[in-house]
Amino acid sequence: MKSSTKAILPLQTLSLILGFAVWGILSSLIVFIKEGIPLTPGQLSLVTAVPVVLGSVLRIPFGYWTNKYGARFMFLISFLILLIPVFYISQAKSFVDLLIGGLFLGISGATFSVGVTSLPKYYPKEKHGLVNGIYGLGNLGSALSTFFAPVLASQFGWRTTVQCYLVLLGIFILANFFIGDRKEAKLETSLSEQIKGIYKNEKLWLVCFFYFITFGAFVAFTVFLPNHLVNNFGIEKVDAGLRTAGFVTLATFMRPVGGWLGDKFNPFKILLFVFTGLTIGAIILAFSPTIPLFTFGCLMIGLCAGLGNGTIFKLVPLYFSKQSGIANGLISAVGGLGGFFPPLMLTLLLSMTGHYAIGFMSLAMVALCSILLVLYMYWNDRMKLAEQIVHGTSQAVLVTNPKGIIQTVNPAFTAITGYTSEEAIGQRPGFLKSGKHDKAFYDAMWKELREKKAWSGNIWNRKQTGEMYLQRLTINGIQNDMGEISYYVGVFNEIDPSELSKKFA
Repeated sequence: MKSSTKAILPLQTLSLILGFAVWGILSSLIVFIKEGIPLTPGQLSLVTAVPVVLGSVLRIPFGYWTNKYGARFMFLISFLILLIPVFYISQAKSFVDLLIGGLFLGISGATFSVGVTSLPKYYPKEKHGLVNGIYGLGNLGSALSTFFAPVLASQFGWRTTVQCYLVLLGIFILANFFIGDRKEAKLETSLSEQIKGIYKNEKLWLVCFFYFITFGAFVAFTVFLPNHLVNNFGIEKVDAGLRTAGFVTLATFMRPVGGWLGDKFNPFKILLFVFTGLTIGAIILAFSPTIPLFTFGCLMIGLCAGLGNGTIFKLVPLYFSKQSGIANGLISAVGGLGGFFPPLMLTLLLSMTGHYAIGFMSLAMVALCSILLVLYMYWNDRMKLAEQIVHGTSQAVLVTNPKGIIQTVNPAFTAITGYTSEEAIGQRPGFLKSGKHDKAFYDAMWKELREKKAWSGNIWNRKQTGEMYLQRLTINGIQNDMGEISYYVGVFNEIDPSELSKKFA
């Protein structure tokens, strides 16, 4: 990494911290705002959730625009635009004002797509998980807002507190203008071409779903906790802000840990732990526990959500390196929307049932389903790897079931024998027989296969053209967990009979 770009990671991370701090203005100050602007429970939930909408939807074009214009331009223009809704909120007089200002406040949440698209350009692939995890520390902005905003609001009022964010935005406008990388590599591929390259990929939608759960849980709890702790446990507003800040801080610091673990180990194994933890944590919350147990359940969700957020973005460069901008944007957009619906759903369920148990149990069930989907992706990846190994080897490979019916062959098989996979699959290997070997030869081969589960030797076979050739063949029986043969794998290559006679002359 060039010395001139060493400041890029800290600058973009700090910019994201500010973005998330601005994104959380309403949720962190809502307990103060509702004292001056009357809000029903439904309006309150809508006001705190609406910034998530635009912040999520805009992540798709933000990822694309970052590849096209660079991170410096995107952070600069985003912070300039944000000056307007932040000031507007500080002057709000009604629910509608808060709704309008909050909607455009979502631009700050969309900045997440900027760094996850830009930063991998500066680092090798084996560090992408850690780098994106460090950038994800920008989530601390939510913690800083929930921690400091209530303290300042109790001293100076919430309107003055909101205006303090204008000063921070001004500082980072200047920082990005002077320090941002003006020569960042650009990608000119059209948006439609990038979308065409990924929208049919099932892995994209599964990764989107995983991030919908992990980042959605993070955003939803960040928005939901301050008001819930005050109303349901009678906690002071500042104390509720501190507790929410603790949740956000834990989830945020687990993000680079998740990215680092994704670099070091199989990401799917980490995701199994993540969704198991989310399932357990949500079940604990579903039983309306006391504050100590509620705290434990929230912290478990925060820890697992943070790990999951970091690990998931290790998968993006593995599967979508050529469409990273749009993939990052779409995945992070779906994750952001994952934080929009739960608070509204919880409020609706509370009005219908009088408690939140069904909502928390729904999270547990969705996390449990995610475990099954992770197992599916893990198994699918292993099968694809095995298939790539078989098809990529220079030796011919032929796989049969226990009854000797050919299941698959590789390109090297076709190159040697002349038979395509369509012609070979479904037949028995006997269709390749040359007629040079008697029944006793094949009986001895199968006897050794049954006893030793393997056989190796030279054998004459016939090509599609009718030409006979000598091959060196190795057959291995693949056993299942019960010790029974599931497949026979034959690996062979053609050998020159004259070279063989010279060897033993």
